[in-house]
Amino acid sequence: MGSDLQVDVSGGVAVLTLNRPAQQNALTPAMAAELGAALRRCDTEDAIGAVVITGTPPAFCAGADLSAKVGEVSGLIDPAPFRIRKPVIAAVNGHAVGIGLEIALQCDLRYFARDAVYGLNQVRRGAIADGYAHWTLPRLIGMANAADILLTGRTFDGEEAAALGLCNNSLSGGEVLPTALSVAHDIANGSAPLPAALSKRLLWESLGMTPETVGRLESDLNGLVAQSADGGEGLAALRDRRPPKWSGSVSEEWPAWDTENQLTDRDQPRLD
Repeated sequence: MGSDLQVDVSGGVAVLTLNRPAQQNALTPAMAAELGAALRRCDTEDAIGAVVITGTPPAFCAGADLSAKVGEVSGLIDPAPFRIRKPVIAAVNGHAVGIGLEIALQCDLRYFARDAVYGLNQVRRGAIADGYAHWTLPRLIGMANAADILLTGRTFDGEEAAALGLCNNSLSGGEVLPTALSVAHDIANGSAPLPAALSKRLLWESLGMTPETVGRLESDLNGLVAQSADGGEGLAALRDRRPPKWSGSVSEEWPAWDTENQLTDRDQPRLD
């Protein structure tokens, strides 16, 4: 990995740090490629149970690098954070505008700096927001609030982001990364790997499904989990009054029928 993206793995948590502080971590095509490669690694390595994406202060990511050609940089990270099977937490410890906010919206959990500036201001620059913003934003805060942010291009602070439901919490800048790390370590060391990965995937996919399909998949996936390496370990640990000892492997136990790494209701076979 290049110096523009720092990758640190410790205690089951991978921390991916956008590292161009002099440019407020503005995203370049090379950085986007490095971030995608790091997320792909996190997806496949069983030693990694959770991921935190953050930025070297003073910003999280101030958008696309202005030296790049128009359209050369986008928020379409490959793979997107919501596509990988490990929980991804955005520790937004400073300004996140345009692409910077789009990356955070693609994560599973978000912690924002209270006094930082946020916005999707592309319409004020003669463009439209990309990076799945028209998909993630309405899911998180509803159509009316999403329209307000996308059509006006206005900026707002972390307190308003929390009030809208755009982030899980709004904190002082210095508290953001420690809070995100605490949550990440709790997931990586407390949650069974396969159930957490399957639950994440179902959360992102479920809004496009019928209630009946979601209920069926929950039942089928629980059947799969019951037969996995960690099947019964949670209840055994509770009975024995000890912490669970998870030994499952997301990469080895992932459903074989999920060939596109997504759960859909198109000809989905039952697992029982």
